[in-house]
Amino acid sequence: MTILEPANVPLLGIPAPTIALIIILGSIAFFTYVMWKRIDLLKRCAPDPRFSDVSERIKMTLLYGFGQLRQPRYFGAGLLHILLFAGFMILSLRSLTLIGRGFSAEFHLPFMTGAIAFGYDAIKDYTVLVVLGVCLIAIARRAIWQPARYAHPGTHGHEGEAFIILGLVCSLMITDMVYDGSAFIPHPEPWYFFPASALAASFMKSASPDTLNSLHIGGYWAHILFFFGLLNYLPISKHFHVITAIPNVYFSNLKHGAIKPVRYGVSDWMELEQCGVNDLTGFTWKHVLDFYSCADCGRCSDNCPANIVGRALSPKMISIKARDYAYQKYPIFGSPKDFGAKKLVGDIITEEEIWACTTCGACERECPIFIEYIDKIVDMRRYLLEQGALPQSLQKPLQQIKKKGNAYGAVKGKRAAWSKDIEGVEVRELKKGDTADLLFFVDSCGSFDPRIQEISKSFARILGRTSCDFGILGQDENDSGNEVRRIGEEGLFEQVSEKNIEAFESRNFRQIVTYDPHAFNVIRNDYPKKFPIIHSSQLLSRLVRDKMLKFSGDYIGGRLVTYHDPCYLGRHNNIYDDPRFVINSIPGLRFREMERCCSRSFCCSGGGIMLWYENEQETQRMGEKRVRMAQEIGAQVIVTACPFCLINVEDAIKTTGNEGRIEVIDLVELADRSMS
Repeated sequence: MTILEPANVPLLGIPAPTIALIIILGSIAFFTYVMWKRIDLLKRCAPDPRFSDVSERIKMTLLYGFGQLRQPRYFGAGLLHILLFAGFMILSLRSLTLIGRGFSAEFHLPFMTGAIAFGYDAIKDYTVLVVLGVCLIAIARRAIWQPARYAHPGTHGHEGEAFIILGLVCSLMITDMVYDGSAFIPHPEPWYFFPASALAASFMKSASPDTLNSLHIGGYWAHILFFFGLLNYLPISKHFHVITAIPNVYFSNLKHGAIKPVRYGVSDWMELEQCGVNDLTGFTWKHVLDFYSCADCGRCSDNCPANIVGRALSPKMISIKARDYAYQKYPIFGSPKDFGAKKLVGDIITEEEIWACTTCGACERECPIFIEYIDKIVDMRRYLLEQGALPQSLQKPLQQIKKKGNAYGAVKGKRAAWSKDIEGVEVRELKKGDTADLLFFVDSCGSFDPRIQEISKSFARILGRTSCDFGILGQDENDSGNEVRRIGEEGLFEQVSEKNIEAFESRNFRQIVTYDPHAFNVIRNDYPKKFPIIHSSQLLSRLVRDKMLKFSGDYIGGRLVTYHDPCYLGRHNNIYDDPRFVINSIPGLRFREMERCCSRSFCCSGGGIMLWYENEQETQRMGEKRVRMAQEIGAQVIVTACPFCLINVEDAIKTTGNEGRIEVIDLVELADRSMS
């Protein structure tokens, strides 16, 4: 039996190479045109300097782009995706080979001969079965099990597109099996080398020679059409991420914790016609590339605390709605459309969504292709703020910071009042020109909130009893500005940061230390001038390691302790080990992690602006949900390292009926009460 090769068989009297050339040139032309239109929108967007640190970006791309390092965070779905991605990488050589065989039956890649070719063909055969199996499982997941994170609240879904893509991939695998299986019958090999070909051959073994040739040639051309059909469908569908994901990882943000400036490359943002973003072209090109790259997997929304407790925000939907808007406003054919008064910000993406975000960073840490949300949220808030659309509950604290340097409306002269009655410790208020080893930055919450003042006193006691040379700024200290910037009040942020920088520069110190992760983050990452700064957990860890700080177990007394990772200490600044080291240095303590811990910690709702913002949408409070997580593991003490977290969790303990059963305490207070 002789199997005819597609390159040697004319179709409708047209030579096969001619048909192959028409298909290839037509497909590449259409694909190039669509990509040009998509890139044209990126070129209209704001600048974004993402071309430095090439070696680090290559490393990120290898680890997270090709290595798929974040996929296993959802083990089942992640494993399927890794298998699918690896399958496509392996089968890419097969695709090139089949394209070439439309021109010559003997075509092969230069290095694909002899044993290498045999080995690759065997691997390819197994890969085809794996990819086909993965696609069938994925179809079943979407059609039958329907994970909640795939849902599209408030808008139409893209389930149809998912089934089209999965159907096309299945068709590619099946036509490949038909093409090889029909050639397997006259020239059989051991089935365990070529299981996909053998399986397909088992269904065709009784076919006549003419039928086999028809299946062989038909399978080939169907495969080629499905291949180029898939290629051209990707950039007009939600699966554009197949093309853009690797570039998106390469251009990812390498600096966590910081908020982007109003506009890159502009020395004075006040000269701009508009502050913030209200339409697509106001975003940077990288942020629109994010919209293109969203895989619609829902991992961001599945881990978003605002979404979990019922607020309007779903990070995934920010990307999906913006991408749909981009596809409509900048269509493949024709000029950009004018939607009149209908705007992206306010109409497509609502104010409720924008203000619901706690800027905790859970969405960004979970995304396998490094889509960014916080900068986009802040950019949209900047625009709303400029339009006077600031929620009423945020207006008073901002006015107080503007007038008095703190959100509490307290007199600046009383910033150091908390430090006057600490037994056995003298807290120096550093004047201009004074010198100290450590500058203790207290921030507004620690200076004026009665409950948080206790943490300030505890930290001062620790510093004093370990003979640390430290001082505070007193009335020269202003609010750190972390929340101000994340609200979008750029002018006020510049005002408070400049005053603090002036105060820092007029004193002599080796390091700044603070127990507030928000102050730590903004001084470390957002201030235009950099100062050496550490968090209290880092200092406590160092003091314990140097044996300058020793603990007894009298205070804890064998109770079960868990640790709540503050978002601005953990996800934004990657400090996870130091607090745990200090906790586990206390004798007799029993420690257990909550289910959501470390980079998957659950925001208490104190992040960004939420300590002041009143949200009436949520079905339950984030702090209450966090306390219930501690309940599930039987925790008797919740340790945190953030004053905002302490306030929210302490309140949630009361509202969940756990007062007297669970205690929440700051790491600094725990260290103070456990000092031997």
